[in-house]
Amino acid sequence: VQLQASGGGLVQPGGSLRLSCETSGFSLDRSSVAWFRQVLGKEHEGVSCISSRGDTSYGGSVKGRVTISRDVAKNMVYLQMNNVEPEDTAVYYCAADTTYTLSCAISPETYPYWGRGTQVTVSS
Repeated sequence: VQLQASGGGLVQPGGSLRLSCETSGFSLDRSSVAWFRQVLGKEHEGVSCISSRGDTSYGGSVKGRVTISRDVAKNMVYLQMNNVEPEDTAVYYCAADTTYTLSCAISPETYPYWGRGTQVTVSS
């Protein structure tokens, strides 16, 4: 099981960014994938998740501004971020739970597989 996040960078407040998570070694339609973010010195914060059957969940601080999606055939999961704020600055990680689930939870302990993160910096 492998995951690799990409697409981070510098974006101005109010701008948009799409993060990608390339996955391998498991099937997205039989697994849950989540996005987390972490600021140095703080715990991982759950951003969003998508379950085996495609149900989604969002963290309170990003709800309404981000959309998680996936392309099962391409083994890709995406996080579209709109109207970004300086508080969105963090390293973003994607993680997987290869257990089939109808719904998903954005709690770090649920996901045993993690990829390397991608830095998102929101600044003018």
